[in-house]
Amino acid sequence: MFENLEVTLENLPRAESVDWQPLDPNLKKLQQLQGLLIVLGAAIPLAFITFVAGVPLLPAIAIWTGWLLTLTAVLVWPGIALPKRGYVIRDKDILFKKGVIWRSVTAVPFNRIQHVETSSTPFDRKFGIATLQLFTAGGSGGDLKIDGLAADTAEELRVFILRKVGRSIENAG
Repeated sequence: MFENLEVTLENLPRAESVDWQPLDPNLKKLQQLQGLLIVLGAAIPLAFITFVAGVPLLPAIAIWTGWLLTLTAVLVWPGIALPKRGYVIRDKDILFKKGVIWRSVTAVPFNRIQHVETSSTPFDRKFGIATLQLFTAGGSGGDLKIDGLAADTAEELRVFILRKVGRSIENAG
């Protein structure tokens, strides 16, 4: 017979009490390198505008001050944001947290997962990291993407989750 018992708030599992696994520290270096390449690339047209086109001194100082602030932010932000991200594998689901200002925790039950894949860009491979992406039943918005995992960890998680998904399908039938 079907039962739907009430669960009190005190008995709910707390996401704060889990042992969050950090992302690979190489993600910080990769994000800094990518940001640095973009900011340095932006310096070329800025140099042309300010030096060749003859922008007056005060606007030129404002332009380069903005560029230096952007450069600083690009180098500092990954060190602030990376510690705020992490994941946990539990018996029935996977949790992922992210966000410095706007924080979120996403839980994806294994029985909702339909497909799991790992991917990596050439830069990712250079730094030994990969992205794990979970595709869930129920359309868009339910998918989970965890970038910045060590490549071997991403593959181990992919295999583990596929086994869990296979078991949940067997137990449902």
